[in-house]
Amino acid sequence: MKFISTPIHGVVLIEPKVFGDARGFFLESWREQEFADNGIPARFVQDNHSRSAQWTLRGLHFQIQHTQGKLVRVTHGSVYDAVVDLRQRSPTFGRAWGVELSDQNHHMLWVPEGLAHGILVTSSSADFLYKCTDVYSPPHERTLAWNDARAAVQWPLPAGARPTLSSKDMQGQAFDAVDKFP
Repeated sequence: MKFISTPIHGVVLIEPKVFGDARGFFLESWREQEFADNGIPARFVQDNHSRSAQWTLRGLHFQIQHTQGKLVRVTHGSVYDAVVDLRQRSPTFGRAWGVELSDQNHHMLWVPEGLAHGILVTSSSADFLYKCTDVYSPPHERTLAWNDARAAVQWPLPAGARPTLSSKDMQGQAFDAVDKFP
């Protein structure tokens, strides 16, 4: 695997080795020791799988307690995956960054604790899988508004299009109002 630093401190883009032939492909998506050797000593306790239609936007989510590091990937379709750094002591505090993850590029993203995270489905549908370092805790979940001007995520929406949002995501808070991490 290739571990690539990104513009956000601690966020790592992972390019697995893909072995393919006429039958299909094989890739290794997780090996604890290799990740630890590359600065990601994660212990996962929950796996999640979502399927969403085109232009569905999920996020920008985080948990203020039971914080979660996430290893994310797409097994069908493509998404624009975005993060916003909410760690006040981080050298990239307040910055946003995003990348395409797809079933074609097989890339994965490590999102450490302390970041808001979201996806926008850019294909007709997408299956999104993620491993979490802590369990889902609804009382501690927070949502940063997907369209917050301060965070300024550059979602690749077609001109004039609006994403499909859950009622929870429609209630996202502004960057200045949302909880932060030390």
